Amino acid sequence: MLDLARLRALHAVSVHGSVAGAATALGYTASAVSQQITKLERETRTTLLERRGRGVALTEEAVHLAATAQRLLAIVEQAETTLEERRGRPTGRLSVGAFASAARGLLPGVLAALAREHPALDARLTEVDPHLSVDLVAKGVIDLAVAHDWDIAPLPAPQGVAQAVIGEDRCDLLVPEGHRLVGRTSVRREELAKERWVCQPPGTVCHDWLIRTLRTAGYEPDIRHQAEENHTQLALVAAGLGVAMIPRLGRGPLPPGVVAVRLDPVPVRRLYALWRAQAARRPAITATVAALQAGGAEAGLA
Repeated sequence: MLDLARLRALHAVSVHGSVAGAATALGYTASAVSQQITKLERETRTTLLERRGRGVALTEEAVHLAATAQRLLAIVEQAETTLEERRGRPTGRLSVGAFASAARGLLPGVLAALAREHPALDARLTEVDPHLSVDLVAKGVIDLAVAHDWDIAPLPAPQGVAQAVIGEDRCDLLVPEGHRLVGRTSVRREELAKERWVCQPPGTVCHDWLIRTLRTAGYEPDIRHQAEENHTQLALVAAGLGVAMIPRLGRGPLPPGVVAVRLDPVPVRRLYALWRAQAARRPAITATVAALQAGGAEAGLA
């Protein structure tokens, strides 16, 4: 009989396209995932992964087996949901994925509250790119995700994925001390056409949003520096190397040399909890969504 944990590892590799990505999503080491795949190859007497340059690719047999694994995992999830419903309380492991600023500014308090209120629930966090979170939930790699979107870049809602709003996070313009806009009560985006910008790298949700929102103001932003971490962006702003738009959640106290200026209108991003619709009745899901909404309110997410 095929081992379910090994099938889960193969399925994760098929979704993420790499052993390292699968390991991150599952909370294992890359070596542990590789061992699971090797054992599954022995069980099936089939080569499942092939070397491709520095990475790996699934063989044709592995692609079919991964698709079967996805269906089996869905059946197992339904069985677990039924058992948990009968117990009437959140139990078992729950994998949660969240983008960086939510993982930093929201999830620590939420997970601590869940641990206090539901000690039989083993909720585990993995930081994931918000671009990937919907797909990871839909394919069963993670149980629940915290994602976000902007008005001009709405979150996709595939069939079979349910969602609930956690709250709204506001964004400020951050400028260095001595900047011409320090002291203003607010500033419109049209006034920022000549600024030099610090932002996240291309392909990220926040980078794409910044480009779109400034283009709607009538200009192409002059991006000078790109960094994934908010703290790095803030350090660049403090050094006088540009301005940035950074949401408040997870941003932390502003460092010396950085001043926040209110934007008019204020950019708002919505935060969501996402989970597979077939698991909607699972007590672990309902408890975690409620904890996220309560934590969002405490964090100032309107």
